[in-house]
Amino acid sequence: MGPKTTKVYETLRERLASGQYTAGDKFPSERTLSEELGIGRTALRQVLARLVSEGALEVRGRSSYLVPGAVSVKTPEGLEPWQIHGERDLYDNQWVKLQLWDVEPPGVERFEHHVVKLQHVAITAVVDDQDRVLMMWRYRFVPQTFGWELPGGIVDAGEEASETAMREVVEETGWKPNSVEHVVTYQPMVGMVDSPHEIFVAYGAEKVGEPTDLEEAGHIEWVPLADILGLMARGELLGSGTLVALLHILATRGKQGVTAAR
Repeated sequence: MGPKTTKVYETLRERLASGQYTAGDKFPSERTLSEELGIGRTALRQVLARLVSEGALEVRGRSSYLVPGAVSVKTPEGLEPWQIHGERDLYDNQWVKLQLWDVEPPGVERFEHHVVKLQHVAITAVVDDQDRVLMMWRYRFVPQTFGWELPGGIVDAGEEASETAMREVVEETGWKPNSVEHVVTYQPMVGMVDSPHEIFVAYGAEKVGEPTDLEEAGHIEWVPLADILGLMARGELLGSGTLVALLHILATRGKQGVTAAR
């Protein structure tokens, strides 16, 4: 894409990422966007096609687009949460806290349940214009294995998760994303462990230097998205954050992207 087309693409992606449009909303027509942004229909369709391929938009009929994310399933009602009567620490340091919670599920006798509290982390998938994702080949001593991971790390006190996402990519790879877009916040082991994981996606990055976090970096490579399902089948994708981010990218690219990855 040329400079004008790229600027329009970045403008529309920023609007979508900021929540300016609600999930399920009809996206402005090609005519409206063409007049507002001063771009021809042919160039605009290139931008819209890229947004569709990235899962940022859905096609609905000829030249009609929707903002994805609307769901038909209703939130269940009438269920009661567990009652928490107290908690006490068994072990606590800067990396991990182990507690016992006094809990009471609805209709069940009270009992004590172990709870592990870990750090809040942010993980980022950086994708380039050649459909490759920035990854690191690392050794993890706990499972005693090598594998591919996305850059990520602990959210420092007073730091926004988006700032962590950007910082960790630079420190671990030497590449700086153009911007980061929040995808989802989730808990990897929701039954016992409290460790919020925030997933971000970035499109495009520039080389700004060499990795400064040498312990974390390992071998750095731009891995084709078409290889992701194969690497997963070989057991070479380490960590739930890496899997969640990469599967999100493949899913939002639709059947064509998943087929290509097989």
